[in-house]
Amino acid sequence: MTTQHRAERTVPVERLRLGDHACMGPGDIEGAGESPWKVFTAYTRTSLARGEKVLLVMDPDDLSDNEVVALLDRGSGQVVAARAAGQLSLKRNTEVYAPDSRFQEQRTIDTYAAEVDRARDEGWAGLRVAADMSWAPRMNLGHDRLLDYEASVAPLFADPLFTAICWYDRRHFDDDLTARVDEVHPLRVMERLDSLEVTETPDGGRIAGTAELSTRTAFVEALRDALERRDDTGPSHFVLDLRDLCFMEAHCAWQLISLAASLPPGSEVTVRCGELLGLVLKQLGADEVPQLLLSVEGDGDEGDAG
Repeated sequence: MTTQHRAERTVPVERLRLGDHACMGPGDIEGAGESPWKVFTAYTRTSLARGEKVLLVMDPDDLSDNEVVALLDRGSGQVVAARAAGQLSLKRNTEVYAPDSRFQEQRTIDTYAAEVDRARDEGWAGLRVAADMSWAPRMNLGHDRLLDYEASVAPLFADPLFTAICWYDRRHFDDDLTARVDEVHPLRVMERLDSLEVTETPDGGRIAGTAELSTRTAFVEALRDALERRDDTGPSHFVLDLRDLCFMEAHCAWQLISLAASLPPGSEVTVRCGELLGLVLKQLGADEVPQLLLSVEGDGDEGDAG
């Protein structure tokens, strides 16, 4: 699945770092039928592996706590052990946002600040939250007030120990609200694990997600279209940002190198990527293509390749 957005930065869930405030909600109803629990499972397992505490804030109509743990665990024992050790906590959104059937912005902010302090005191590397925001329409909370609250929590994310995904399920929110959610969230999380996000930038393009068997054709077509547009007027310089690409199979990496090599002399494609992907591209011969330049950034949290 490939989608395109013009303004907001959309990232795969694995790329969220401590200090990030993101929203998640289907942008394409027809293509967003996949259960969000696949994304939440990746989010939870990645966070647990990093030694961070995870707090899942679910709707009362969701699965039971035990069902959620079983769904996330899938027989691995990892999530079950994390819950027993206090590394995984599950609460209901009505309990967090409206414990007395009233929503108070500052009280909710204080609640999350206390959860961050508790995670720190317990020795975890940080706190990751995924919150179902369906409590708001339950209470008939106005759009403006909800978005004002979302904007007001910014100080929480100044502490690099806190990360949150606010999930806006389109079954409970109208088009007006979901269209405005991006205004108060710096990031949007991709709703599928096996997808690509292609965005045009002033100096080239950005591709996020995964370049694998299921997205191979879309990845190659996106590359070809972008390079052909730049090549219409002769030699050109193109910047391809792959820093939010979590996985790239060898075939896609080879296609990238081949397309760059097919450009006329004098053209340049600068690929911005993490260390692992940069190493794979070099092993496949990127250094031998004069049109291809690698700008490798090591952030300790880069995508995979293989």
